[in-house]
Amino acid sequence: MQVLSDEGRISNIELAEKVGLSPSACLRRVQELERSGVITGYRAVVDRSKRGIGFVAYVTVGLNQHTKAAQQAFEVAIADAPEVVECHNITGAVEYLLRVEATDLVAYKTFHTDVLGVLPQVNAITSFVVMGSPKDLRA
Repeated sequence: MQVLSDEGRISNIELAEKVGLSPSACLRRVQELERSGVITGYRAVVDRSKRGIGFVAYVTVGLNQHTKAAQQAFEVAIADAPEVVECHNITGAVEYLLRVEATDLVAYKTFHTDVLGVLPQVNAITSFVVMGSPKDLRA
């Protein structure tokens, strides 16, 4: 699993050599991991700056009501926001942690004001601006 996590585009022959299996046995195991849902997909690691993303923030969002309806309404609204690349329902003082990517601070302010700021379920917004990412293992 670790070899595939680190090198998702590795050929079956190379993978088989690294894990000590025959190519046919290795292929069967990978296919079974895919069929069973252990492997849910493959991703490309993209250089955000080459996509014009120069601003990343983690944003906590507190809701004004702690109901299932309020959570569902918030999640539907956030699903339509392209700036939000991750949305996690969390425990603690707030309900959500978002990873937000924008071209720059001005674009983030627009998102903060015109998207998050107008949602009727939102009670509190706290932004944590990413200054650097010395370790980021996400694909």
